[in-house]
Amino acid sequence: MTGLILASASPRRAELLSQIGVNHRACPADIDETPLAGESPEHYVERLAREKALAVAAGHPENLVLGSDTTVVLAGEILAKPESDDHACSMLSRLSGQTHQVMTAVALARGSDCQSRVSISEVTFRTLDEPEIRAYVASGEPMDKAGGYGIQGRGGIFVRELKGSYSAVVGLPLQETAELLAQAGCPVWQNWPRSKENQA
Repeated sequence: MTGLILASASPRRAELLSQIGVNHRACPADIDETPLAGESPEHYVERLAREKALAVAAGHPENLVLGSDTTVVLAGEILAKPESDDHACSMLSRLSGQTHQVMTAVALARGSDCQSRVSISEVTFRTLDEPEIRAYVASGEPMDKAGGYGIQGRGGIFVRELKGSYSAVVGLPLQETAELLAQAGCPVWQNWPRSKENQA
């Protein structure tokens, strides 16, 4: 597949797209990510994914543009990226021993047309102690991540149970992404390389 633009600077989303064989280039979208008054977390992540995709698509009408957004939700409250080390420690203390939701939306736009999906997973943390929380925050890993942790990194040791999509918790739901691309006439498998045995 050629011509796909990822409306994100996230290396994790880029790696996930490459994992399923999707060629792309990054063009981060610059949008206001402030939640609207009374907005549900699910609507919030879907709106942001769509706004990211459409913002970049407006300047590249000939390309398919993929936008995505992830948020962590605890007891109905959106936990965005931490604003400081103390904020990250507070978030992780709240997540300790609890089950939270990770909502990730993906949107695919071409011009003004945009289709989107939302993946909701449940993640349960074991009980965390203060020294490991502070050591984790000191590593710097939590600071650019919703909820203050990365399941694909050191934060993976905190996760006792996951119900849902691992890739969505990382930042891009691969099943939903592949579905949207297939509906747009670009199934991800069409450019997969063949083994030598199958080329004969």
